[in-house]
Formats: sequence, C-alpha cells, structure tokens
Amino acid sequence: MALAVTAPVNEAEVEFSAIRAQGAGGQNVNKVSSAVHLRYDIGASSLPEDVKERLRALRDSRITAEGVLIIKAQSYRTQEQNRADALARLQALVDSVATPPAHPPGDQAHPRFAAAPAGGQEPAQRGQTAARRPWCAGRLTGLPA
Repeated sequence: MALAVTAPVNEAEVEFSAIRAQGAGGQNVNKVSSAVHLRYDIGASSLPEDVKERLRALRDSRITAEGVLIIKAQSYRTQEQNRADALARLQALVDSVATPPAHPPGDQAHPRFAAAPAGGQEPAQRGQTAARRPWCAGRLTGLPA
C-alpha cells in the first residue's frame, strides 16, 4: 500500500483576515465578521520547490498573478470553524500537487489520435477491406454490382 506524499503547510505562513459573510442569514449577518479570507504566498512558503511549481501551474482562479493563493471560507457560523475549513482546503490543495504526476506533460502514455492513421489502417488497406464487402464492390471498381 503506497502512502500519499504530503507537504504540511506551516500555519505561521498563512495570513487570515475576517470579513462579513455574504448571503442571507438574518439580522446578525451584517454585524458579525464570521467569514475568513486566507492568503498564502506560494513563493515565500517553505514548501519544496517542485510542489511550489506544480501549485503555481494550476489553472485556478484563486491564485493571483503574484502567486498568492486566496481562499474564502464562509460555510460555518463561527470564525474559528471557517478558519479551520480554509486551512483544511489549503492543505487539500497542496496535497493534490504534492505527488508528482505519473507521466510528465511531454511524455504521453498513449499516442494522440492524430498520430495514428484513421481506422488504424493505411488508406490502401481500407480500400481493399471495402472492396471485399459485397455491397461496395461495384462502386470501387466502376463495374455494375
């Protein structure tokens, strides 16, 4: 059984800010800042360089052009629960890129469809195959069937 490779996130490198949660929630929602913005600077973090590169390469709208990952957590009613949720989501994202891919991007496991001829045969072989069909014989040779 293979163990999953993890890169633990140092909580001291994470910056939290409390914000007001969006959406309906009654009278208290406009007074209490229970949602949390988590900011994580990928470049300044203590993660291994290969994990940083794979994290930056993700096509994720939460990663800014400067390489800062922003996660907004507002699912829970308390700031502490939202903070724990944001940290868990950050760790899950880091864990998803901690293991290198099985096949590097340039090394395809299977050839692309364009690399193989259509139908898996050369055109001449396809013509011979079609000529053996009784309903196609006349069309290929120009003779009446």
